[in-house]
Amino acid sequence: MASEAYRNGSAATYGSGRVERAVLVGVDLGVRSRDNRASVMAARAQSVCLDSAANEPAPPSSATRTSTHPQRSVDAAREAQGLDAEASLAEFRELLLSAGGQVAAELMQRRPRPDPATLIGSGKVEEIAAVAAATNADLVLFDHDLTATQLRNLEAALPCRVLDRTQLILDIFARHARTREGQLQVELAQLEYMLPRLTGRGKAMSQLGGGIGTRGPGETQLETDRRRIQRRIDQLKRDLEAVRRVRRQQRQRREAVPVPTVALVGYTNAGKSTLFNTVTGAQVLESSRMFATLDPKLRAIELPSRRRVLLSDTVGFIRNLPHTLVTSFRATLEEVEQAEVLIHVRDAASSYGDEQKAQVEKVLDELESLSKPRIEVLNKIDLLGEEERAALLSRTKSGPKGEGAPGAGAVAVSALTGEGVDDLLAAIDAALHSDPVMEAELRVPQHEGAALAAIEAGMVVHAREYEGNVVRLTVSGPASLVGRMRRFRVRGE
Repeated sequence: MASEAYRNGSAATYGSGRVERAVLVGVDLGVRSRDNRASVMAARAQSVCLDSAANEPAPPSSATRTSTHPQRSVDAAREAQGLDAEASLAEFRELLLSAGGQVAAELMQRRPRPDPATLIGSGKVEEIAAVAAATNADLVLFDHDLTATQLRNLEAALPCRVLDRTQLILDIFARHARTREGQLQVELAQLEYMLPRLTGRGKAMSQLGGGIGTRGPGETQLETDRRRIQRRIDQLKRDLEAVRRVRRQQRQRREAVPVPTVALVGYTNAGKSTLFNTVTGAQVLESSRMFATLDPKLRAIELPSRRRVLLSDTVGFIRNLPHTLVTSFRATLEEVEQAEVLIHVRDAASSYGDEQKAQVEKVLDELESLSKPRIEVLNKIDLLGEEERAALLSRTKSGPKGEGAPGAGAVAVSALTGEGVDDLLAAIDAALHSDPVMEAELRVPQHEGAALAAIEAGMVVHAREYEGNVVRLTVSGPASLVGRMRRFRVRGE
């Protein structure tokens, strides 16, 4: 299987049961040469420290402490350019941990433009090779996409396997896919990424041998593999189209009963699944690891107006999300496209919230869902200090909420403790336009037990009076249910 060939280069050797150690390489392009010299000095100082501890593997937290002290001049230069080396490297580290790996060392390469042959330049390649050998690393991970030529050259120069950012993300998706649909989507994304990068990957891709009995209409191993992968891609697309048809049929059945859908979207590890569990009472997987949720979950919830909606939990987004994943997961992300309201869950405790918000909106724009009504939810307020929390609560309460337009205010919540969830449900209620809430006055005979039960279950009763065998009710509820009770409405209503 072509997918098996891809997984041979994955970030974790699951069969051996051993945690793989990786050298992380951050790449910062467009930086002046003097800043790059400062980066080299910092990396060399770090490699000396790592060399002394090469025979004693350190836990990820220890490696993190060793490698998060770059030169201040480099930080200042990056900050002046609006870049964020620390955030990018910290996020890349979390990706590795989500893949089941361990950090052996971290290096940063800053240069004005990419090197066509190796991305980072021959001098940096030699330095990475020395660090990888000194730390007994199993692989080198680049926080940047590599071309086929760069990947081939780096594999030839380094003493271990080489993966880029997209390969690492695809490996995490493969690790977390549970349903048949999710596995199909991940395999499709893997193969579409792998296909243009087949050329030059070692002796396995060399031409068939020449000589007696081998001349004639043959084809290279590369062409054979490419043809097999293309056939598999075509089959996966057919299978996923069948999944889409089933989803459309299910959606059509849901649309026969007017129950709107509300979708949770947001950056990976923003707390969407925890919030989903808190609101719905479900028991979907909650994890601090990135991309723990790949398959959409749907649960019905009741709003304060007694309207019922379907709440959907979706896959998280990330900066530079591979386009192959957005394309392959379009069947899953159809829940976002079809939702009436989007709930954008943000990590209120993150120092990089604005950048994460921009990345989420970028993906929503790709899905043509950026203009949908959105409610911004600032999650994890339980992690804030008292002053930060008070300021955030004051700001969200003073602004408009749930007006249905993108960016119309925010709701502060803690999905872990449940604080603010009632405000969120009220905001969803205000943002929904389908099946609007109506007020009515009804006179219902007491022998109409079914009607009275439906009113109690689906409407908010504001006042109740008994007039002999008739109950007079002042209610508010969904227009569809109020319409079903029109024979009981008081004249003038």
